[in-house]
Amino acid sequence: MTTSTMMPAQDKIREIYHHHIKKMFTWSYLKGLVINPGQLPFVAFLIIIAELAINILVVERVPYTEIDWKAYMQECEGFLNGTLDYSKLRGDTGPLVYPAGFVYIYSLFYFLTNQGENVKLAQYIFIGIYLLQLCFVLRIYIKTKKVPPYVLAFTILTSYRIHSIHVLRLFNDPIAVLLLFVSLNFFLDSKWYLGSIFYSLGVSVKMNILLYAPALFFFYLVNLGYKDTLKQIFVCGIIQLVLGLPFLISAPAAYIKGSFDLGRVFNHTWTVNYRFMDVEMFESKCFHLTLLGIHIMLLFIFLPMCIKYFKSYCRLKYVQKQVQPQIDAKNLENKRKAKLNKEAKRKLNKKPEEETLTQEQEDFLNSFESMLKKSNKGGKKAPKKQLELDEDVKYSIDFDILSQLFILPMFIINFIGIVCARSLHYQFYSWYFHSLPYLLWSTNYSVIVRFLLLALIEMCWNTYPSTNLTSALLHVCHITVLYGVYKKLSAELKLASKVQ
Repeated sequence: MTTSTMMPAQDKIREIYHHHIKKMFTWSYLKGLVINPGQLPFVAFLIIIAELAINILVVERVPYTEIDWKAYMQECEGFLNGTLDYSKLRGDTGPLVYPAGFVYIYSLFYFLTNQGENVKLAQYIFIGIYLLQLCFVLRIYIKTKKVPPYVLAFTILTSYRIHSIHVLRLFNDPIAVLLLFVSLNFFLDSKWYLGSIFYSLGVSVKMNILLYAPALFFFYLVNLGYKDTLKQIFVCGIIQLVLGLPFLISAPAAYIKGSFDLGRVFNHTWTVNYRFMDVEMFESKCFHLTLLGIHIMLLFIFLPMCIKYFKSYCRLKYVQKQVQPQIDAKNLENKRKAKLNKEAKRKLNKKPEEETLTQEQEDFLNSFESMLKKSNKGGKKAPKKQLELDEDVKYSIDFDILSQLFILPMFIINFIGIVCARSLHYQFYSWYFHSLPYLLWSTNYSVIVRFLLLALIEMCWNTYPSTNLTSALLHVCHITVLYGVYKKLSAELKLASKVQ
């Protein structure tokens, strides 16, 4: 290999070392890995690796607890044996109460796990489901740049209940939530049809995903207009129709009542949030209607603010479409110029291979170079440095941060549904756990108060069976989070209206 061909490779290695590797060992970079949301990608990778190790450890060391897995397998077995009447599909824990998507997914698990007998394999499948969900969750946090890396690492890695729900209980909630986060990522990438498909698939596994529907409807409306909104709703509906078709043909009333039973009464035994209430009141229609009224009232309060966020998102996305091509073109031009500059410099510095300098010539060149440096002292040294700076210039605007204008409304509308839920069972924690850091970092509370709220909520979910105190405390924490988000949202929108 000649000297001339070796030089570009050496320059490239030197450039990588100075710009990337060396930077990784600086105090500012290491500090950023802890507190800077912009440096989350590397920490997110470490979280995924750590979660893989933790979940394997949990599966291998902590005994599996049977709750619903056996019943799920019994319900799917009835379907696989040819029963399409939902009222006749039952397990040990009662009738089948989930839509058709659940039946198909758990029927697949039925085959993969030897008719549900190989629970260990099922647990490892759920490790994969959880890690995949984390990838989509962390991608949202990377885009929004809202929450410091140390908060996510601490919250995700230390939650006993979440690990239990995913790999020790094998509930269907994590699958529904996974599909929901897939859809949110597609919406952030403006892939509307894919977003709608995965959102509807999430609903087909468990209808709690419908809690996001009010926000999603207005997001469609603001971004797409009436005509395209109807198209997206049609896509969502057609997915439900296609998946439920075998059951709808056989016994339509039984399928609709079984899979989308909005009047279902939950068992007080498993409640996390209303232990302090007596059974009669807990099961009364008056109580259910009161909660529904509060839910609707809160939606009326929050949705106008969410719509303003969506409108800002829509406008800025339009700006991005106009500006981004110009930025890309400018960067491409700079890159081409830098390449030409480097080639020109290389040609100037290139010496014929056959030419070797004598010692006298080398001494003369060295003394001449030092003389030039002295003559330049106190004067402008800019030209060479300026050339290097020009080569490194890269124009960019961080449009990813616009994701905040979409994600916060989606998370808060879902959270309102949690606050007003008639009953929360232990597996329902997965419905909003991964949005809690985002919601808390969307308040003006101090870091200590935010962590205190996270810890108290986790404690309430980890207390089994729930007590009067933990149920009441959970409501206090939820209302505190909701108030904090409302206060900051309204203050920001007031400020924005004054600026306009």
